[in-house]
Amino acid sequence: MVTGDAPMTARIVADAVGITGPICTTVPLPPDIRAEEFGVFAGVLPEDKYALVQAFQRGGHVVGMCGDGANDAPALRQAQMGIAVFTATDVAKSAAGIVLTEPGLGGIVAAVQEGRTTFQRILTYTFRSIVHKVVQVLFLLAGLVISGTAVLTPLLMVLMMVAGDFFALSSATDNVRASSAPNVWRIGNLTISGIILGFCDLVFCIASLAVGRFALNLDSTTLRTLTVVTLVYSGQAIFYVSRERRHLWSSRPGSWLIASSILDITLFSTLATQGILMAPLPLTIIVCVFGAAVVLAFCLDTVKVMLFRRLAIA
Repeated sequence: MVTGDAPMTARIVADAVGITGPICTTVPLPPDIRAEEFGVFAGVLPEDKYALVQAFQRGGHVVGMCGDGANDAPALRQAQMGIAVFTATDVAKSAAGIVLTEPGLGGIVAAVQEGRTTFQRILTYTFRSIVHKVVQVLFLLAGLVISGTAVLTPLLMVLMMVAGDFFALSSATDNVRASSAPNVWRIGNLTISGIILGFCDLVFCIASLAVGRFALNLDSTTLRTLTVVTLVYSGQAIFYVSRERRHLWSSRPGSWLIASSILDITLFSTLATQGILMAPLPLTIIVCVFGAAVVLAFCLDTVKVMLFRRLAIA
């Protein structure tokens, strides 16, 4: 808490709202102040608020500043996120990044929760994209080696892309649990995790294609159908694994996501069994691939949890 009031007044208010820590009463604030050592700054001058924001930023913190007066404007502008309260002056509102439209500070809590939820959605999208890129590129190459021909036609690629986009859009309505602590973007660790899971999924896809080619002796056109079914089912597994930071059963997916997932699986299963736009594939094989994809999801989930804990991805 930063205030221009006397230390005794500041202590009473801080105790009332649960802010602990020593009170800093040095005015003006020294340039080398270690802001993290204090919980309350009392008797500060307007320019001290600006300096205090800079002190926290030098310490590696992401700073949010809440104020209402014209003298708060420099600090509101300097902070990564300036927040002007409902009764703030026009100068403070102009300098802030967020302006509360209702009395009280409840809007700050809602903004933090929304921000952390958005971060988790971006994290899910990025992680899933990394995994898919590893699988798609290398699997097409492996399929060419195994079958001696392209395992996907342009038509099948377009069909999978369109259906996949509709499925991905439904993820915007998925249930997301906001993190309990501030998030840190660790793109390097996230990339490592995505590559590892991508290779695990790649092994599954190659194994499915190899069984169809060498064990079941499927021809090239039927192998294309098997490829489509394998990619669709494994993509579903990757999606449900990537949407949760903990085990995949820790939260219930959104209703639209479940409906879109069922539609996606039903569509391609029907096309494969009926031989529409692709060679027909026996229902027995489709059921076996689906069951293997379910097992894959739980295996990938175990690997993901270990990686996320090891690499501190939340």
